[in-house]
Formats: sequence, structure tokens, C-alpha cells
Amino acid sequence: MPKLWDETIEAHRQAVRQAALDATAALVAANGIRAVTMSGIAEKTGIGRATLYKYFPDVDAVLGAWHERLVASHLDRLDALGQRSGTPGERLRAVLEAYALIRQQQDGGELAALLHRGAHMDHAHARLSGFIRDLLVEAAAAGHVRDDVPPHELADYCLSALGAASSLSSRAAVLRLVEVTLAGMRIQR
Repeated sequence: MPKLWDETIEAHRQAVRQAALDATAALVAANGIRAVTMSGIAEKTGIGRATLYKYFPDVDAVLGAWHERLVASHLDRLDALGQRSGTPGERLRAVLEAYALIRQQQDGGELAALLHRGAHMDHAHARLSGFIRDLLVEAAAAGHVRDDVPPHELADYCLSALGAASSLSSRAAVLRLVEVTLAGMRIQR
């Protein structure tokens, strides 16, 4: 049983919540999203089910919180790639490749579709679109991508095109999709 008690009640609550989300992540990875139960989460966390219900009303709430945390970690990773050193074109490619690979790994089932709805996804999409748009502005200024289409439209193009990665079965296919997406934004002379 993990040590979940902390110095303050709020820190303890956060530790229990994070432990439950960590357990959920492990259960999803091991058995798939449909196999996650409150009993399984409680057992893996090392707490009683009654305690878990004090933090989350049902398994859907736990899965929603887990998914929100997962999406936030993806966005942080993509943002970090966009901030690293390199030309705007290199950074744009890195972000688009990472995004497409994330999309490829997503579970496409009904439950996953439900998790991708909601306010946290609206915020996530706006954040993602915003930093891709900002990278496109830099890339256009450096002559790496076309500037005859507004950056927000090119960002929408990227996200829509790379959404197809969810149906691809290999990394090579995903990278080809990224290359085709980038080719559509190159300067036409």
C-alpha cells in the first residue's frame, strides 16, 4: 500500500487523487479503457472503494480526470517541442510529427470518443491550435511556409489533416502524412 498521507489535508487529498489517476493510467495501459472499474482503481491505489468515492462519484469521473491530465501532458510536450532551439520550420515539423504520433496511438472506441468531448477538450484544442498558429507565423516570416493563407486557417488544415493519423498502423505512414501536410504549406512559386 503506498504512503498517501501528507503533511496537510489538501496535500493528502492531492496525493490520493494523483495516485488514483496514476492507477487509472496503469489499468488503461494494461487492460484497455473499458476494463477500468472503481474496484480496480481502489485496489491498485491501495485505498478502499469508499474512500475513492469521496474523490470521484463514478468511473466516468475518474476516466475524465485521467484523460484531462493526459491531454495536458501531451500539450505540455508539444509546447516544449515548439519552444526548443532550431528553425521555425524544424520546430513546426517536430510539433506536427509528435501530434500525429499521439493521434495514431489514441484508442478510437466509443468511450474514447466520449472522453474527447467537453470543456477540457475545447480548451486543449484552442491551446494546440494557438501554438501551431504561432509556429506558422514564425515559419512564414522565415520563408518556410506560405504566407498567402492566414495562419489560423493553416493551423486548422494541419490539425484536420493529421487527424487521419489515428487510422494509420505504422510510424512510417504517420511520417509520410506529416510530410504531405507540410508539402501543402510550402511556398508555391
